Amino acid sequence: MQQLHAYWRMDYIEAPKLPKTDKPFSTLPGLGDDRAALIVHRSRLSYLMLNRFPYNPGHLLAIPFRECIDLEDLSTEESADLFQTIIFGKVLLQRALKPDGFNVGFNLGKAVSGGSIPHLHGHIVPRWDGDTNFMPVLGETRVLPQALEATWEKLSSAARELTEGGPKR
Repeated sequence: MQQLHAYWRMDYIEAPKLPKTDKPFSTLPGLGDDRAALIVHRSRLSYLMLNRFPYNPGHLLAIPFRECIDLEDLSTEESADLFQTIIFGKVLLQRALKPDGFNVGFNLGKAVSGGSIPHLHGHIVPRWDGDTNFMPVLGETRVLPQALEATWEKLSSAARELTEGGPKR
């Protein structure tokens, strides 16, 4: 049997854990440490964070600051801000990671919340030609080629450039 080695995982395993909470997506922005919270961008009414359990490197979540469960719970202003945040996330990923495409969407309702606390968030998943391989099919395993912290560094740097009017694409 061949072994897969992910030496960087030990740093993740031994890292201090975030405080347990019943409302992680409304408390994460208040931690005061966007790196620990994996927040890469904030708008007025929503924010982008790296998914802690990504499908691909750079898998972002777009989350309204105000806690809600479904799309119709958002005000008109919140839904416009959230959609602009999703667009910003796509531009950010295109600039920093140069994927070949994207999956963008929402999982709505209790049956699709993955056993977590119901909350509204959008997914922006960068995709590359050939990014799906035999591992998920045969081994029920995903192989991610980059650590969350390295992805955070890349995306937060690109987000600063985009919001400060730096070079475009």
